[in-house]
Amino acid sequence: MKKLNHEKFMSLALRQAEKAYAIGEVPIGAIVVHENGTILGRGYNKMEGRNCQTSHAEVIAIQKACKKIGDWRLNDCWIYVTLEPCVMCMGLIQLSRMKGVIFGTQSPLFGFEHGNKKSLPTTKTDLVIQEGIKKRECTQILQTFFQEIRKRKGIR
Repeated sequence: MKKLNHEKFMSLALRQAEKAYAIGEVPIGAIVVHENGTILGRGYNKMEGRNCQTSHAEVIAIQKACKKIGDWRLNDCWIYVTLEPCVMCMGLIQLSRMKGVIFGTQSPLFGFEHGNKKSLPTTKTDLVIQEGIKKRECTQILQTFFQEIRKRKGIR
């Protein structure tokens, strides 16, 4: 197994977040990477466009990765996501049997660490979790997005 370049893959997840931003979606991006460095799936938020709460960046990236390899098991894979996954996405990550999740910045409202930890699936206890990769950039795109929304709506 080669060592994955966390900075590189988080930069690619940020590019996905920029795509979401460009279409008015909350700018969150995700990349599923095999431990050999091959990108298997990419995704960005599409909740507003699809009118569906399951259209999170992580879900879309995982679906694409599964389709690409022809299996729901992503045993030798990692997911890079710009914002801490919610409980739903963390459950999906665990059920997909991934090796780890790398995220950029915390989500104080919906992140799994701030949500209901006791409700997380315990099927995989050796999941590696690392936060803070490109934290400043991941935080900035979200702050800018929400500042623009508040400004448009006349909210301070």
